Amino acid sequence: MAGPYGLSVRDLNELLSEGGSYSFPSESCNEVIPRIYVGNATVAQDISRLKHLGITHVLNAAEGKSFMHVNTTAQFYEGTNITYLGIKANDTEEFNLSIFFEKAAEFIDKALTRKDAKVLVHCREGYSRSPTLVIAYLMLRQKMDVRTALSLVRQNREIGPNDGFLTQLCQLNEKLIKEGKL
Repeated sequence: MAGPYGLSVRDLNELLSEGGSYSFPSESCNEVIPRIYVGNATVAQDISRLKHLGITHVLNAAEGKSFMHVNTTAQFYEGTNITYLGIKANDTEEFNLSIFFEKAAEFIDKALTRKDAKVLVHCREGYSRSPTLVIAYLMLRQKMDVRTALSLVRQNREIGPNDGFLTQLCQLNEKLIKEGKL
């Protein structure tokens, strides 16, 4: 269903499946915009790789102990000089990820005030939860509309936020337009 500004989940899905099909991420992590990386559990748990990439901040969009989650905590990164934020999110259409949009955007924004900072935003696969949070950050802090933000992230990584998350991004887009912030 399209909102008053004509953007629907279907429109966003069409953008995501350019060429008619979705593809799974080919890399464990990609720099989607300068100094912001989207990645999976493998890279998040590899301290030497994070150091090699210059990652200073990690946002885990899938904190938890089930197979759908990535069981890292602030303790995991202790002594590494990596600042950590964990969000306990499920990758289901019913999950309200939008309640974390502002918290995630604030974490990324604050990190990037440091000139040397690089942020890894990850979930289990780096496909649905983490790219959704990066898209929300771009909308909230870089004043991009949902289509532009999603396209930018998609150009640099194969992503596929679930329809529930896409709906929440459409709702954020409409809210920001109404508030004159887009």
